[in-house]
Amino acid sequence: MPALRDWGMPALVTLPMSRTIIPFGPQHPVLPEPVHLDLVVEDEKVIEARPSIGFVHRGLEKLVEKKDYVEFVYIAERICGICSFIPGPTYCQAIEALMNIPVPPRAHYLRTVWGELSRIHSHLLWLGLMADAVGFESLFMHSWRVREKVLNIIEATTGGRVIFGSCKIGGVRRDIGADAIRQMLADLKKIEQDTRDITRVFLDDSSVKDRLCGVGVLSRQDAYELGCVGPMLRASGVAQDMRQLGYAAFKDLDFEPITRTEGDSYARCAARCQEIFQSIDLIRQALGKIPDGEIAVKVTGNPNGEFMARTEQPRGEVAYCIKANGTKNLQRFRVRTPTFANLPAMLKLLPGCDLADVPVLVLTIDPCISCTER
Repeated sequence: MPALRDWGMPALVTLPMSRTIIPFGPQHPVLPEPVHLDLVVEDEKVIEARPSIGFVHRGLEKLVEKKDYVEFVYIAERICGICSFIPGPTYCQAIEALMNIPVPPRAHYLRTVWGELSRIHSHLLWLGLMADAVGFESLFMHSWRVREKVLNIIEATTGGRVIFGSCKIGGVRRDIGADAIRQMLADLKKIEQDTRDITRVFLDDSSVKDRLCGVGVLSRQDAYELGCVGPMLRASGVAQDMRQLGYAAFKDLDFEPITRTEGDSYARCAARCQEIFQSIDLIRQALGKIPDGEIAVKVTGNPNGEFMARTEQPRGEVAYCIKANGTKNLQRFRVRTPTFANLPAMLKLLPGCDLADVPVLVLTIDPCISCTER
């Protein structure tokens, strides 16, 4: 066969690769959060990721000057719209520690139950978003269908679906009666079965595994040194969970942190799947041991001093640092959210990945930009 130039065609020439900067976000069809990255790419490979943050700064920490420490519980709950309940007890724990407030045991158990319900609905929401990112629309709808059942339990016991409004300094505002507990346990049984059906697809389906396995591998050492928290950390083999501190009712419940060793996107997905079932088990344990008694105590006086409270949100450890000066308004309120801690790891994973894998890698940290920028 004659050579190409014999047919009057030019010889093939290899051109040097050029780099292109592609803006990713803050509005993107896959991501629900305003994440903005300038991606430096060579062909389809990401060489560098340059983040830009600060699009949704809301000034919540500044509001301590406007709202007194009791009213600020409502502000704390609105730092995050998904894991909205857990920030409330975290803030309350800090105030209660400063003021030596003896929270009733039943209130601790109720906080634990609602906190784990919040974790379940957050993880199911994330599973739906991950299904959408890999192009599995029916799996997205099934994940959110199950999540609606969790929100129905939350609405029946607190009156809210996303913002609960049931926690206050000194305890909780609402109780859960015996009939409601029986109904919750029955609903959880159905939710557990439905969740097993959908997580089986996430963990076993070949099309999902092709998009997640081996993508965005984060070593145990890197996860620890970069300060990762939550499933992002535990999927790389570090068994760290703030619930082990024993706050609320966790000191009376049996559980071990869910860990994986692969450190890739599949491991982070699998860790969240397993944590859903762990949360269901923790709720059953709590409801089986919940003591009778009061759900709140009267609070008088003003806080004075400094304290840091740490709890485990669905996305990972959150730290609330408060400084009070004996008046009704706090002097300082500072929050370190899980997404803020996981952003350095995300930026480490992006260089070297395919451009098509960027949405998947961003989603594997379960980003919440509104709570990161507060």
